[in-house]
Amino acid sequence: MVCDAGDLPSKVTLGRWPLAVVQHLALQFDRRREITVRIVDANESQQLNKQFRNRDQPTNVLSFPLNENRGAPPGTEMPLGDLVLCAPLITSEASAQMKDVGDHWAHLLVHGTLHLLGYDHEVDSDAEQMEALEVAILANHGIENPYIQRESAG
Repeated sequence: MVCDAGDLPSKVTLGRWPLAVVQHLALQFDRRREITVRIVDANESQQLNKQFRNRDQPTNVLSFPLNENRGAPPGTEMPLGDLVLCAPLITSEASAQMKDVGDHWAHLLVHGTLHLLGYDHEVDSDAEQMEALEVAILANHGIENPYIQRESAG
């Protein structure tokens, strides 16, 4: 972890959500797969977002799928890809959207993992499919639909 923010999820929690995606999709990999998770501050998020997406602002999650080592023998450890999450932005979004910050971390880890597995949301039909998967995966773990707008109680 590169970011010194408080209230960061534990390593166990960070690993739980990609595993939930794999289990929900009933994926079986013929070799060990791993995901690298890097937690960064807003400056590094903005740098990476500008470098790789030409967007000069921080973003909550970036996904970098790796499609290398396709010919590796079974049992070989292979990276699925990297997720970069911006801790301060996740915390501020959760607050602004009146969401539990842990639930928001879960959503973004699920969202990012789906990107690593090839899901996208550039086209409306793909976005609907991806969002439906996210909602179902999170609901299986008692987390409300992250796409429903919450209204303040005051």
